[in-house]
Amino acid sequence: MNAMPFALGRRSFLRQLGGGFGAVALTDLLARGGELAPGSAPAGRRVHRPKARRVIQLFMNGGVSPMDTFDPKPELSRLHGQKLGPKEKPEGQTGDCGALMKSPFEFRQYGQCGRWVSSLFPHVAQRVDDLAFLMAMTTKTSVHGPGSYMMNTGFLLPGFPCLGAWVSYALGNLADNLPTFVVLPDPRGLPYNQRGNFSAGFLPAVHQATVYEGAIHDLFPKERFGFARTSETDGLALLQKLNRSHAAQDPTDSRLEARVTASELAAKMQLSAPEAFDLSRESATLRALYGLDQKHTEDFGRRCLLARRLAERGVRFVQVWSGPQGAVNNWDNHGSIPKELPPMAASVDQPIAGLLLDLKQRGMLDDTLVIWTTEFGRTPFAQGGDGRDHNGGTFVTWLAGGGVQGGSTHGHSDAWGWKTASGTTWCYDLHATILHLLGLDHTQLTWRHNGLDRRLTDVHGRVLHEILA
Repeated sequence: MNAMPFALGRRSFLRQLGGGFGAVALTDLLARGGELAPGSAPAGRRVHRPKARRVIQLFMNGGVSPMDTFDPKPELSRLHGQKLGPKEKPEGQTGDCGALMKSPFEFRQYGQCGRWVSSLFPHVAQRVDDLAFLMAMTTKTSVHGPGSYMMNTGFLLPGFPCLGAWVSYALGNLADNLPTFVVLPDPRGLPYNQRGNFSAGFLPAVHQATVYEGAIHDLFPKERFGFARTSETDGLALLQKLNRSHAAQDPTDSRLEARVTASELAAKMQLSAPEAFDLSRESATLRALYGLDQKHTEDFGRRCLLARRLAERGVRFVQVWSGPQGAVNNWDNHGSIPKELPPMAASVDQPIAGLLLDLKQRGMLDDTLVIWTTEFGRTPFAQGGDGRDHNGGTFVTWLAGGGVQGGSTHGHSDAWGWKTASGTTWCYDLHATILHLLGLDHTQLTWRHNGLDRRLTDVHGRVLHEILA
């Protein structure tokens, strides 16, 4: 293919390309898995009408304690203080198992579904009839790095594409002037594995996340430095020509193609990004709904509101993180559940409830899938004084919107919240269900890598029809 100048009209280019893509831009075409490269088209496209068009994932970094949030255990109150746990330290835990410890928080039932929720989530509790709970999630590890990889990529080791990258590869853009996959990390730091959680792995690099860390600077060249809009266009045209020529020398290397696509997208975002990221355009009432008027909720509320604005404007997959890696300011509450967990829950409770209500009032919840999860749970046994250690045995995930049956529940943990008891659910099942709601068959969505047809769900996965509308 001959190098195309940057200013080439959309219709002219598509007319030469053929294939009837209508008004879809070059950026969108490239974002759909590098369809111009031989052998790179997905093996599985949509196989049924999707219930969800977009996804907002809320990831609580560090391991949320289920028995202190959404999975009450009366048996822990009865057996509080008794040493009934394993005698040797389980693999992945940082210390020996102490005595069984009851939750210090009160639980109440909410909604028509009667879901039990602790006092840590009074706002989310008001939305339980919109939520579908997976009460018996489990994982293969109790170590943060592998656990986070598994929940995001389906594998314990690095190098595999994350869920957002697979969605980008399978479905591409909803809009050609914003990224397909955006990550909004905690401004205090990236999570365990850093950017490995957002990686495209062996998929074309164009499908990796665009990570927004709180500011957009220097969108336009400064004329006082000798740059004008015409010189910018001419420079980009020359850069495109050089990039295309170089890329043609090695069609199998997707990194340059990703840079080309990124530069094209960046040019379009000069116009779209200022409006999309400008939260001042929202009313004071709406900003207060997300908690932007309170210090402890302002940050996460800002990112939840931004997630809604991005989803509304065509971003296919938005991931919002709560908590950086490390020993503080996250959900890894080894030191003290009563002291460390309440501020974390308070920072996200109102913003999450505000997001759900806002989506519902706008009619967006019908085709927007919201996911709340973490990498694993915590032990029913005390660690030190009143902390809890890592536990991959059971934890809670919930979903809302986009074809989910609100007020439904799947699975149960055991009487202590130590292991799953019924309806055990793996990341493979969660991912299969998410892809199903997006209209995809997880067994057909593959990429040939090192002689294998790789999948997000590996060789596992069952769609959880029990929680679907």
